[in-house]
Amino acid sequence: MEQRTVGRSGLRVSRIGLATHTWGTHTDTDDAAGQLVAFAEAGGTLVDTSPAYAGGAAQRILAELLGDLVSRDDLVLSGCAGVAPRITPAPVGPTVPTPEPVRAAVDTSRRALLRQLDRTLLELGTDYLDIWHVAAWDPATPLDEVAATLEFAVRSGKVRYAGVRGFNAWQVASLAAVAPVTVAQTPYSLLARDTETDFMPATRHHGVGLIATAPLAGGILTGKYRDGVPADSRGADEATAAEIRHRLDDRATRVVDALVTAADGLATSPLAVALAWIRDRPGIASMIVGARDIGQLTGVLAAETLELPRAIAAALDDVSARTE
Repeated sequence: MEQRTVGRSGLRVSRIGLATHTWGTHTDTDDAAGQLVAFAEAGGTLVDTSPAYAGGAAQRILAELLGDLVSRDDLVLSGCAGVAPRITPAPVGPTVPTPEPVRAAVDTSRRALLRQLDRTLLELGTDYLDIWHVAAWDPATPLDEVAATLEFAVRSGKVRYAGVRGFNAWQVASLAAVAPVTVAQTPYSLLARDTETDFMPATRHHGVGLIATAPLAGGILTGKYRDGVPADSRGADEATAAEIRHRLDDRATRVVDALVTAADGLATSPLAVALAWIRDRPGIASMIVGARDIGQLTGVLAAETLELPRAIAAALDDVSARTE
C-alpha cells in the first residue's frame, strides 16, 4: 500500500487507515484480529482508535492484538483524548431494551488530556502514540493550555505528532498557529464536501495534513440503501437511523447512481470508486475506513489498486457538487 507524507512533516502513513470504532460492538475480537492481520499484510500502517469507542472496548481489543499478531513497530497508531464516553446502563431484567446512544463528555484541560494519554499508553502496552489528537473543541479550556499540553506531550516523547478531531476551520487554524499540530481528521466524502470551502484552505495554510473520516457517508456511498434499508445496516439501527436517513435525499440518489454506473464500467464496487475519489483529492494524506468484518475490509482494500479515470472523477465532481 502506498505511503503518503502528512502535511509539512516527515510522518508517513498508508493512504487507507483502519478504523476500530466498531470493535467491541459490531466486530468481535476474532473479526478484529482478522482485520488487523489482513490490513497489515496489505501494507496498511495507520490504525485509528479512541478510548471513547464502544465505551473503551475497541481500545482494549486492539491492546490484545498488538505484538502477538502485528508488531507495534509496523503500525502508525492514532489515538485521542479529550472525550470520555458516558454510557447509560441498560436496566436489568428479562427484557433488555435497545441501549441509549453513547454520549460524550468533553474536557481538554491539561489534567484530563494527559491522564487519558497515560491510560491509553498503559492499556495499549506502548511507550508512545504516533499521532495523538485533541478529540473536540472545548470552550471551557483556554487555547494556550491546550497548546502547551500538546507541546509537552511531544517533548516528553509520549507523542510523536499532534493532531485534532472534531474541529472546524477557525478552531484548527487558531490552535495550529500556536501549537505543533501536524494532522487534522475531518469528515469528507462525495456527500460531505463543505470541507473544501474553508477547512482545507485553513489546514493547507498551516501545513496541517488531512485525514478524511466517514469517506463512505455512513455506508450510503456503498449503494446499500438504493433499494431500501437493510436490516443489518446503520440505517436500521435506532441509535444511528436518523443520522443516515436524513441524508438519503435526491442528491444522495444522484451520487450513488453515478457511483454504480462508474463501478459497472470499471468492474469494481461503488465503495471502491467512492474511496478512490477521496484518495485522489488534493491534500488528502489518508482516509479512515471501518469494516464490520473481513469481507467488508477486503472490499475497502480493493480501492488501493483502483485507478480512477479522469473523466469519471470529473463526473463525480459534477454530480456531487453543492448547487445552493
